[in-house]
Amino acid sequence: MEYEIDVKNKSSKQKINSIWQELKDAVRGSEADYTEIKIGKAIFLLAVPMILELIMESTFAVVDIFFVGKLGPSAVATVGLTETYLFLLYSIGMGLSMAVTAIVARRIGEKDKEKAGISAVQSIFLAVLISLPFTIAGIFYSKELLALMGADEWILEHGYRYMQWMLGGNAVIMLLFIINAIFRGAGDAAIAMRVLWIANGINIVLDPILIFGWGPFPEMGIEGAAIATNIGRGIGVLTQLYFLFKGVKHIHVLRNQIYLHWKTISAIIKTSLGGVGQMIIAMTSWIFIMRILAEFGSEVIAGTTIAMRIMMFTMMPAWGMSNAVATLVGQNLGAKKPDRAERSVWITGVGNMIFLIGVAVIYFIYSESLVGIFTDDLQVISVGAMWLRIVSYAYFVYGWWMVSVQAFNGAGDTITPTKINFVFFWLIEIPLSYFMAKTLNLGYSGVFWAIFIAETAVGLFTLWLFTRGKWKTVQV
Repeated sequence: MEYEIDVKNKSSKQKINSIWQELKDAVRGSEADYTEIKIGKAIFLLAVPMILELIMESTFAVVDIFFVGKLGPSAVATVGLTETYLFLLYSIGMGLSMAVTAIVARRIGEKDKEKAGISAVQSIFLAVLISLPFTIAGIFYSKELLALMGADEWILEHGYRYMQWMLGGNAVIMLLFIINAIFRGAGDAAIAMRVLWIANGINIVLDPILIFGWGPFPEMGIEGAAIATNIGRGIGVLTQLYFLFKGVKHIHVLRNQIYLHWKTISAIIKTSLGGVGQMIIAMTSWIFIMRILAEFGSEVIAGTTIAMRIMMFTMMPAWGMSNAVATLVGQNLGAKKPDRAERSVWITGVGNMIFLIGVAVIYFIYSESLVGIFTDDLQVISVGAMWLRIVSYAYFVYGWWMVSVQAFNGAGDTITPTKINFVFFWLIEIPLSYFMAKTLNLGYSGVFWAIFIAETAVGLFTLWLFTRGKWKTVQV
């Protein structure tokens, strides 16, 4: 009997040590071939750093809105309105990132590291070029852009400088997106994690210092939040470039690869068009949604903005697992293992669903307390809490939606999600939001319910389309 207990204890210790070792490998970065090791281990090694990377990113978003919230509802609304335009930038950056991740993952899966490095360089050139129009718009037309979105007098007088900095310095955001996509596609997710920890750690430290004027620094208000973001992310980009040219476990860019390679640029653009279109459709639909909500006052925009930041924070583990799927699908298709790619999606989907159901329960029970952390305005709390409760009903579907979309993107099939987004977001979500808010006189709650209906439907449809398996035949 004692011998059996001894064996069981020894076995438990070995399992704990094994998990702990794998966790250290995931954080440190593993040289494992993700097309050969067990799928569960591959998901774990990729997902852990991606989750930690995104948690840090969302932690900054939450901390940022916490400090900005001390300046009042109009300051929070400034962030929300600025983000509607940044969403356009994010849509392009994320769409391009999908293509970069898919192409780099495919080249790594094919064991062609030289072409992976060339693809990385070309994607950086594209990122810089794309950022220029946003820089010009932000520096010279920030007031006009905010007025177009229905900004109040305080925002037009004081908040426009926030937009000037955020759009004017957008190149650092774009480069952060793209270079981390290179690392993730290569399987070096731990590097992407470290970069965002550095960038956002600096942001968090500088935020209160520049907003409130701590120590020798002047009080800069909401403008200080934008400056802190640019400094933090700028240092993050310099760190990325250091790692990329120094060489990491799966990818190394050489100096002789720094030249324009039009064939590769063409392939990236072609693959990214679907991803960019996919994200632009989703993000611009949000611009229309925010424009409808703006008619109900700054408190409604503020409540929605805070709720969205809370969502970003709590959904990061789910996004991390979904991003791991994109890498696994790309690399396994490159290695001619489509069945293994599909199994990784189903295994991750189950984990995602379980996690998000737990998050939904927390939203439903503690919605007002969560929003109350960031503001003491009762109207703002009421709006944000309502949004979280309504969203919680659909989270079991969101888990599968996120994974199946990333499976398409990881395969390089960015066109299919684009078509889906066009139908469900532009043809259903926007008209339904207006109809429920205005025609049915449900106000902002009608917008929230319309989003719930549309996004539940798009999640179920995307999962069904994934099961048909055409994504396995895509070539990039």
